[in-house]
Amino acid sequence: MRRVVIVKQSETEKEKSIMKEGETIAEKRVTRHNGRSGKNGVYNPKHNDRSFNLSNAEHIDSRNANYNILWDCYHGFTNLEMRNNVELAVHFEEVERLFYLQHYSDYCFGQHERNRRNGHPERNRDTDDLRLDKRTCPEESIIQIGNMDNQIPADLFFKIALEYFKEFNERFGEYVHIIDWALHVDESTPHIHERHVFDCENQYGEIMPQQEKALEKLNIDLPFPNKVPGKHNNRKMKFDSICRCLLIDVAKRYGIDIAEEPIYGGREYLEKQDYIRQKLNADIAEQNIKLKKKESELEEITLKISDAEKFADDVAEVAYEKAVEVVTEKVREETRNEDFALIEEYGSSIINNPKNSEPVRKISKNLFTGLLQRFRGMTDRITEKLSAVFADPEQKSELKKPIRTSVLARLEENKKKAAELDSQRQQQNQIYRNER
Repeated sequence: MRRVVIVKQSETEKEKSIMKEGETIAEKRVTRHNGRSGKNGVYNPKHNDRSFNLSNAEHIDSRNANYNILWDCYHGFTNLEMRNNVELAVHFEEVERLFYLQHYSDYCFGQHERNRRNGHPERNRDTDDLRLDKRTCPEESIIQIGNMDNQIPADLFFKIALEYFKEFNERFGEYVHIIDWALHVDESTPHIHERHVFDCENQYGEIMPQQEKALEKLNIDLPFPNKVPGKHNNRKMKFDSICRCLLIDVAKRYGIDIAEEPIYGGREYLEKQDYIRQKLNADIAEQNIKLKKKESELEEITLKISDAEKFADDVAEVAYEKAVEVVTEKVREETRNEDFALIEEYGSSIINNPKNSEPVRKISKNLFTGLLQRFRGMTDRITEKLSAVFADPEQKSELKKPIRTSVLARLEENKKKAAELDSQRQQQNQIYRNER
C-alpha cells in the first residue's frame, strides 16, 4: 500500500510563504545544531515522534501534530496516528533499540568474552547500555531554514530535506547511519530532528559505535592536519562544516537566498568555503584568555614548587611506596591463584574418583593438603623476602633514581611546552592582526 505524506500549513504560514513563479524567497539562515546529551542525560527521541502527552507541552499545537512527517530506517514514512496504532508500535525509541540490537550485538558478545578472559565481567555492557551512553548514543541534529518571522513553506522544506538526506547517505552512509528523523509543523517554525550514529569495524572485526574512527574511514581530515587533534582540531568539526555546506547547496537549488554569514554565540562570522579556519581565527581572543589563565595557574604551581629537586624526591618517595605495595600484592596473588587452583583441581580429580579405593583417596587427600600448606608457606616466605629487599635503604635509593629522573625530565618538558604555547599564541595574534 502506497503511503501518502501530507504537510499541512496554517493560513498564516501560507500567506507568509506564497511565491510567484520564478520569485526568490527572501534571504534565510540555515542552522544545523548537533548534540547527544543535556542536563537530563542523553536526548530522548520521544520528543521527536511525539510519543508523550502533548497536553503537557504548551509550545506544541496538538491540532497539527498529526501532520508532522516521521521517518525511520525500518518503516519509512508515517505520522503520529500510524505510530500510535497498537499493531504498528514503531515509536522512535523502539526503532533505535532494535537498530542497536541488530548492529552491535556481535560487538557486545565479543567484548563479554574478552572481559571474561581478563577477569572483568563487571565491564560487560549490552546494546541498551551503548544506546544510552552519551559517548555511543545517537547524535541528534536540529535542522532549520529561516525563523519564526522569515520561514519557508513546510512542503518546500520537506523536498529540500529529502534531497539533503539522499546526498548525505550517498556520501557518508557507509559509516554514518540515519536512524530516524521528524519534520515538525506543530511548532512556531518548521524544523527537523534527525538522529544518526557513527560506526565502523574495531580491531576484532566487529562493528561498534565510534565517531572519530568512522570519520577517518570517510577520509575526512583534521581541520589542521599538522597540529595535534583536540577540542579545536577534530574531524567532527570538518564533518559538521561539510554537512552545513551541503544543506546550503541543496537549499540554493530551490531558489532560496541563503544568508551566508552565520551567527555563533551572539557574534557574526564571515562564511567562506574555509569555514573552520575562519571560525578558529575569530576565536583567537577567547583562546588567548584561556591560555593566559593556564599560564597563571602554571606560574602559581611553579611558585609552590620552589625547589624542584625536593619536589622530585617527594614524588619519587610516594611512587616508590605505592609500587612496593602493588608489586608485593601482585606477587602474592599470582603465586597463589594459578598454582593453588592447579593443585586443588588435580587433587580433587584423584580424591573424588570412584575408581580409586578408599585408602588411596585418603592418602591422596592428606598428601595434597600437605602440599597446599607447603605452597602457602612458600608464598609467605617469598613476599617476606621481597619486603626485606624493598626495605633495604640502598635498594630503595636505587629504585627511586629513575622515578626522580623521570619527574625532573617531565618538569623540563612542561616548561618547553609552555614556551611553545606562548610562541604559538604570539604567532596567532600576529595573524589575527594582519587579517584585521
